[in-house]
Amino acid sequence: MDDKTLRQNVMDELEFEPAVDATHIGVAVENGVVSLSGHVESYAEKLAAEKAVKRVKGVKALAEGLKVRFASDKKTNDDEIAHRAITILQWSAVVPQNAVMVKVQDGWVTLSGEVRWQHQRVAAEHLVRRLSGIHGVLNSITLKPYVQPLDVKHKIENALRRSAEVQAGRINVSVEDGHAVALEGDVHDWLEKDAVERAAWSVPGVTRVIDRLRITI
Repeated sequence: MDDKTLRQNVMDELEFEPAVDATHIGVAVENGVVSLSGHVESYAEKLAAEKAVKRVKGVKALAEGLKVRFASDKKTNDDEIAHRAITILQWSAVVPQNAVMVKVQDGWVTLSGEVRWQHQRVAAEHLVRRLSGIHGVLNSITLKPYVQPLDVKHKIENALRRSAEVQAGRINVSVEDGHAVALEGDVHDWLEKDAVERAAWSVPGVTRVIDRLRITI
C-alpha cells in the first residue's frame, strides 16, 4: 500500500471513530510510519486516536505528537485530580489497596509503588486514564515477582502455540536476567503484536518485556 492511500485510510478511520474529533488532527505518512499532529480535548481522546490509527492495515509505526488542550472552563486543579485518582484506585477490586501512590503536576499523573502482577499495573493506569482534566499518565509502578519459574521461556512458547492470533513459529523468545523476556521476530499487525506481548506478561515472574517484534506488511 502506498503512503497516499494509507494516509487517506488513517484519516477515514479517525473520522469514523466516535470518541475522536478529527477536525484538529493532522496526519502524515512516510514509508508506512504515521505521524499525528494537532490537538485534542482530553487524554482519553488522545488514546482513542492512537488506537484508531493502529487498527488501520498497513501502519508499521506511529509517531504521536498530539497535544491535550483544554477549554479554560475545563481545567482541573492538580489536588482535585489527585484526590479523584486515589479514590478510583481505592475502589478497584484489581489494584491492591495502598499499593499505588499518586503524584500530579500540571495535569500529568505519575503512578508509583509496587504490585505483583502486570495486569494490576495496567489496571491502575487504565483507571486513572478515564479521569477528566488530565494531560497524561506516567506509569512508574514496579513489579515484584511472585515466583521465579525456571521454565519461563517454555511457558511463553506454549502460550504462543495455543493462541489463535499468533504464528508461534515466527517468534523467538529468550530470557535475560531471569525475569526479562525478549521477543523477536515478525508479526502481521498490531493485534498479533499485542497478543504476543500479553502471552509474555501472563507468565509469573516476568518483570520486564523487551519488544523487538517487527510488523511486516
